[in-house]
Amino acid sequence: MTTISSEFLSHSLSFTSQLKPKKPTSPSHLNTVVSCKIPNLHETNSFKNPPKVWVSSETKRTHFNSNNFKETHLMKVIHRSCKAGKYNEALYFLELMVSKGYKPDVIVCTKIVRGFFNARNIQKAIRAMEILEKHGEPDLFAYNAMISGFCKANRIELANKVLDRMRAQGFSPDIITYNIMIGSLCSRGKLVSALKLFDQLQKDNCKPSVITYTILIEATMSEYGIDKAMKFLDEMLSKGLLPDMFTYNAIIRGMCREGMVDRAFEFVKSLDSKGCRQDVISYNILLRALLNRGQWGDGEKLLADMVSRGCEPNIVTYSILISILCRNGKVEDAVNVLKAMKEKGITPDAYSYDPLISAFCKEGRLDLAIKFMDYMISDGSLPDIVNYNTILAAFCKNGDCDIALEIFDKLWEVGCPPNVSSYNTMFSTLWSCGERIKALEMISEMVSKGIDPDEITYNSLISCLCRDGMVNEALGLLVDMESGKFQPSIISYNIVLLGLCKARRIDDAIEVFTAVVGKGYQPNETTYTLLIEGIGFAGWRAEAMELANSLYGLEAITEHSVKRLNKTFPMLNVYKELTLSEIRN
Repeated sequence: MTTISSEFLSHSLSFTSQLKPKKPTSPSHLNTVVSCKIPNLHETNSFKNPPKVWVSSETKRTHFNSNNFKETHLMKVIHRSCKAGKYNEALYFLELMVSKGYKPDVIVCTKIVRGFFNARNIQKAIRAMEILEKHGEPDLFAYNAMISGFCKANRIELANKVLDRMRAQGFSPDIITYNIMIGSLCSRGKLVSALKLFDQLQKDNCKPSVITYTILIEATMSEYGIDKAMKFLDEMLSKGLLPDMFTYNAIIRGMCREGMVDRAFEFVKSLDSKGCRQDVISYNILLRALLNRGQWGDGEKLLADMVSRGCEPNIVTYSILISILCRNGKVEDAVNVLKAMKEKGITPDAYSYDPLISAFCKEGRLDLAIKFMDYMISDGSLPDIVNYNTILAAFCKNGDCDIALEIFDKLWEVGCPPNVSSYNTMFSTLWSCGERIKALEMISEMVSKGIDPDEITYNSLISCLCRDGMVNEALGLLVDMESGKFQPSIISYNIVLLGLCKARRIDDAIEVFTAVVGKGYQPNETTYTLLIEGIGFAGWRAEAMELANSLYGLEAITEHSVKRLNKTFPMLNVYKELTLSEIRN
């Protein structure tokens, strides 16, 4: 052992180096391990006897752990795959990793779960979570990712099952979990279920947040009106929660949606006393409300006030102006707003251009719409699927099915994959052009791409089947809707009623109508007029008009509808004194 001592300032520190070289018995990696031993500085004699720091350098043989190396390598590969968005590849290596006995990382698994949900591949998201639950240790974030994914996919029943499994694993849902589920239920119009979950949240001693109340305020305004929603605001304040501008903007939006624009302005004025100041979103909501009512003068004043308060108009502000000008047929003025927007250094986006493209399409100026789209691309704004759907719909309406199909086929190439709206448009057009097989193949392709059909898809299918006399098949599809995740609306039932009435199947139409009422649906004017026309065209004209007059008395149909029905059945006066039984005789 070699000991080296040296003096440093007034203290003498002895550095002791212990060298114990060992000859390796076989070629291997050598590693120098340095260890330090510092005596206790709190000992009473520490200043009398300066502490010695022992430094030992020892050569040891170390081996690379091949298992750890493989695990690290696989983790790097999985991370790289996730970063590149190659989640199928990431799942493959995750499967390989656990097959070799390695424990999956919860963060990586959560990324894979989110990736598959974003790609609408639910089954593989479930598989990634199964691997984590079986071979790893899931956490609250992983379960929240699953719940969020199922909610976005409108699979609330599966989200509830994850919630139950999460509880069984000893995890208590946090406010994020509840906000995800409450938000999902509210966005689907299921406020009653959301409120039940809100009650459960409080029973679980989980404190609602500002976000929770904001979600409920917005949903309650849509369902029950502003006054009931304001009770949530009062409750929120009583619990010491301070609303933010997201909350206040939700209230302003609700007031404007209900036509209470003056009340919305009064509410905005009161924000200063609440310690908040309206932002550009508040101004945009109010501007849209004013312009929708045709109050352009007040809109200009609002913009002037906005700028004077140091709140600069943003891309949404200009897009609102462009949209409403186009809707009012003032396309040239809208183009001028677009130019002014660019002069201000604001780059228009797809939403800014879409009203202009749509306006040209409505005017039948498809050549201009295409040119404007090219200009948009050259200006650095890439069209989105909304822009392409506008063009597709215009070509389809003009009967240019081949051109529409050509554009549709190129959507993947231009990096703008079609959505459910694109497929719905193409399906209806192909069916109308007599290309039934191609139309049905379009639906199959949509499903195979992981794009879920929506209510419009089902209604389009039902309508096409009824139009071609395949009413039984349409009824079968309606039954499928009832048992599936997309519940039919009154529109769906109206389409079937029309098909049945055209097929002179009045008894079946009445049966469907009775079922609609029995299931709690509220028939609308179209429902009633379809039924009246069906009865009338079946030869029971007096009975049909008797029903029409009764419904008019109940304010279920308008006077305009009664007059139209009177013109439809001009022989009414011949039978006005007869009952249905007398007509039959």
